[in-house]
Amino acid sequence: MHFSATPLTHDIANGSSNSSGEPRRRFKLVVMAASLGGVEAVGNVLAGLPGDFPVPIAVVQHRTKHFPNYLARVLQRRTSLTVKDAEAGEKMVPGCVYVAPSDLHLVVDAHHRLQFSDGQRIRYVLSSANPLLVSAAEHLGGDVLAAVLTGGGQDATDGVQSVYQAGGVVIAQDMKSSESFSMPKSAIATGSVSLGLPLHEIAPTIMQLLI
Repeated sequence: MHFSATPLTHDIANGSSNSSGEPRRRFKLVVMAASLGGVEAVGNVLAGLPGDFPVPIAVVQHRTKHFPNYLARVLQRRTSLTVKDAEAGEKMVPGCVYVAPSDLHLVVDAHHRLQFSDGQRIRYVLSSANPLLVSAAEHLGGDVLAAVLTGGGQDATDGVQSVYQAGGVVIAQDMKSSESFSMPKSAIATGSVSLGLPLHEIAPTIMQLLI
């Protein structure tokens, strides 16, 4: 499956310029959500991004909380970006990948800082991508680029609608390259996904949309 489900609106498709005539980077945050098969998928996307990537990245990967959390270390081996566990209250900086905890919801506050929300499971998971996507859309508006990668269940389904309604862009991994297509399929069914892409095309497409 390779499609453009919804129009790439605003200025990303034809490369708008600022008042000085220089191309501008439109997005302020990239969010990646994944579950089954997601460690490999997220690592693949990160491996395709340059070390001087111009915006922060937040990652929600479903995993158990009962074992040591080595996800940030595992992802760091795949990328020249800085990968770290997200910390409450920290300000996001370009070129850094923030990994959500396994048992708390990660959110963006009104000051564009990361915070944790300790609540009930959302669509059966902790942590859920939905609070992150909804809060990012609320506080960053259309400056959010979301990627829903391989995974079971329906997490991110609610959040991608918030991103799309705020003017952001949503990418979904296609069925053929997904270990589990449930999460991308559920996101696509909302009508909020602009691009459905094979895994190997996601990083290059993110770069095209950012620059």
